[in-house]
Amino acid sequence: MAKALADRSQPWSQVHKALRGAQKSNRNAPAYSRWLNRPLGGLLAASAFKLGLTPNQVTGISAVFTFGGLTLLATTSPTWLHGLVVAVLLALGYALDSADGQLARLRGGGSPAGEWLDHVIDATKQASLHLVVAILWFRHLQGWPVWTVLVPLGFSVVACVWFFTMILTDQLERAAGTKHSGAVAQQPRSSLLNSVIATGLDYGFQVVTMLLLGWWTGWRWLYVGLAVFNLLMLLAQLVRWYRRVNALPRP
Repeated sequence: MAKALADRSQPWSQVHKALRGAQKSNRNAPAYSRWLNRPLGGLLAASAFKLGLTPNQVTGISAVFTFGGLTLLATTSPTWLHGLVVAVLLALGYALDSADGQLARLRGGGSPAGEWLDHVIDATKQASLHLVVAILWFRHLQGWPVWTVLVPLGFSVVACVWFFTMILTDQLERAAGTKHSGAVAQQPRSSLLNSVIATGLDYGFQVVTMLLLGWWTGWRWLYVGLAVFNLLMLLAQLVRWYRRVNALPRP
């Protein structure tokens, strides 16, 4: 394990400053994750460090907020108040999901078990969000045909394929020695345009749209648009990923 970036005896401001100087690259990060979620995760990570929490404990707290929000989404009506509460719970869960990795860096590095746990929670979250939307959609059709429930079900497939393929591609590149871990903020930044375009792909942005649940018809059309956008981007990204994997040296 590498040396810790800070000591718990240091003031919170120094802990946070040390973490900011060792951030992972934000290259190609969507706008919400780049400018909102990661900075918020850093604040939470520094606070968790001062409290003596472990990364796995933060992951567990993240899961409580996330699945609490998803349960509320599945069992309530699409109102402005419920949308606000769901958005806050899911956003906090997402910020804590960013905080666990940052906390691990503060402590000098994580563990394979911690990375495994984080990815299991992430995979469950990615699939569950759209399955829960399908439940809400079916319970409140309000004139839309039943077959439209296929939209969130299809979105769940897209999210699962995207997450799995992204992780698999990353692992294959690391195994081939063409990609290195521990990239930090000194790497070239992605363009503003790339971050803005990727916003619709971001789980965090999808969470923010829950604020519009009270406008149920409008929110569903927005969701349909996001589903189509994510499908098209997945098809394009699969081609890129395949080319990268196909270019890897043979074992």
